[in-house]
Amino acid sequence: MQPRNMSMSGVVDLAAVKAAQEAKAKAEQARAEAARQGGGGAVSPADLVIDVDEAGFERDVLQRSTEVPVVIDFWAEWCEPCKQLSPVLERLAVEYDGRFLLAKIDVDANQMLMQQFGIQGIPAVFAVVAGQALPLFQGAAGEVQIRQTLDQLVQVAEQRFGLTGLTVDPEAEPGGAAGPAAAEVPAGPYDALLEAAVQALDSGDLGGAVQAYRNVLAEDPGHPEAKLGLAQAELLQRVQGLDPQKVRAEAAEKPGDAQAQITAADLDLVGGHVEDAFGRLIETVRRTAGDERESARVRLLELFEVVGADDPRVVAARRALARALF
Repeated sequence: MQPRNMSMSGVVDLAAVKAAQEAKAKAEQARAEAARQGGGGAVSPADLVIDVDEAGFERDVLQRSTEVPVVIDFWAEWCEPCKQLSPVLERLAVEYDGRFLLAKIDVDANQMLMQQFGIQGIPAVFAVVAGQALPLFQGAAGEVQIRQTLDQLVQVAEQRFGLTGLTVDPEAEPGGAAGPAAAEVPAGPYDALLEAAVQALDSGDLGGAVQAYRNVLAEDPGHPEAKLGLAQAELLQRVQGLDPQKVRAEAAEKPGDAQAQITAADLDLVGGHVEDAFGRLIETVRRTAGDERESARVRLLELFEVVGADDPRVVAARRALARALF
């Protein structure tokens, strides 16, 4: 029942890249298995909002998160802001038509879950995607902010984990599937190559993972999962075997050495220090010229790929890079 792969800092946990790839693979396997067993049918709008307790957390949140992003609303009867936020979330769950499932957890009755998520105050809203938990926002948020957050959530869930949500039938009976059993999920055109990348990561063969992702991109240069996987695998490959203390000492001693700063930036990002990595390379762009400047700029763009174009830290760093260049 313990939330898995919990990250409260919002940084990119590249040490868990393999775990993220495995989570996607497990999500796909779970959907295929549900289809084979006759599950995966349409649900009614009433089934998009559920009450969850500690006993059902594994089944209703963690397992369901392999099918659809699960948004968790931590609330209590005495919480006035909760009474404003919860109806908005419930309405949006229906409006988003199965792109996410809303799980409501009463903190008074589920103190253990509240502690496991590290909640200091309510309302607090989290999401679980393919078994991985992440914080969304705390306190009473406006509907515009909530919609923006949900839009980003469903986009990430689809692009990185292949979670397209639930099929909703307005005429379906609550709590049951409608219509005939779903057909087995067909394999995508690059599933074998992507699976090869995951297996290479499993065995520690970063070079094999890099090649597998490149094979996908050779056929489909814009494939989002392959682009992200390649950027992450290449980064892990670059830092493999490095001595962090030596790298950081050299970067401190040679602030004008572009390669020293590039290598240190890789370690910064792997360690979750996203802003430090970006700031280091932007400053290197300012200080250098010619080929060194171009090397720092290109590496920064590669790290943007790892973090994700929509991440606010990437957006801010892009603006800072433009100022440094021009």
